[in-house]
Amino acid sequence: MTIQLTYRESCAILQIDRPQVLNALSFDVLRQIGEAIDQVAASDARALVIVGSGEKAFCAGADIKELQGRGLLAQKQGAELGQSVMAKLDRLPIPSIAVIHGYAFGGGLELAMACTFRIATPKAKMGLPEIKLGLIPGYGGTQRLPRLVGEAKALEIILSGKTIDAVEAERIGLVNLVVEPADPITIGCTYAQQFIGFSRCALLFAREAIQRASALPLVDGLRIESDLSTLAFQTADAREGMQAFIDKRAPHFKDE
Repeated sequence: MTIQLTYRESCAILQIDRPQVLNALSFDVLRQIGEAIDQVAASDARALVIVGSGEKAFCAGADIKELQGRGLLAQKQGAELGQSVMAKLDRLPIPSIAVIHGYAFGGGLELAMACTFRIATPKAKMGLPEIKLGLIPGYGGTQRLPRLVGEAKALEIILSGKTIDAVEAERIGLVNLVVEPADPITIGCTYAQQFIGFSRCALLFAREAIQRASALPLVDGLRIESDLSTLAFQTADAREGMQAFIDKRAPHFKDE
């Protein structure tokens, strides 16, 4: 298996283990990632951390040799496979964190953008270079990048195929944070500590409200927020959280 799924306390760790090819995304690897995400969704994990093996790359993108000589239908099916895996990650009921500690190009950056958060080390290099091959991003890059950095900057990055370093990525909002080099798994699990103690129900409702409303007019977004806020009030975790506040003690959430 080229995808390793392990657990460290409350964090699930998904590691792409193909350092000899810079953790490139073959179609088999994509399927394995999708299966691993399903396992995480069914587990008790409170956060997912995604890393790549080796020192050079988080994920250098699609396996280009595998893309050559494919017919129109096969190419469409390949894009739909990639998009479906990224959608699974996007819909995961717990926060996900991509730790970018090297190259994240093409499908690798698309994988990171499907995560809730992105953390980079100073040597990280990111980009969507498909235009240089006469192609365009096919795993969600044209849709998620403008939502993160704005349309103008997304057009610049995609139409030029240029490489973005960690400092620039943080400045434009492509990554949440740049941290000093360390074990990527430790970086991800440490970042997750700020939210894994909260109710999974509340975390899910908050993310869903933001994500669903981002593509809607304000009035519709406010309606979604109202609906999800009302649902949150019905959970046992909400009752526990409010009572703990009154009692001046730490809450004990049970994800109910």
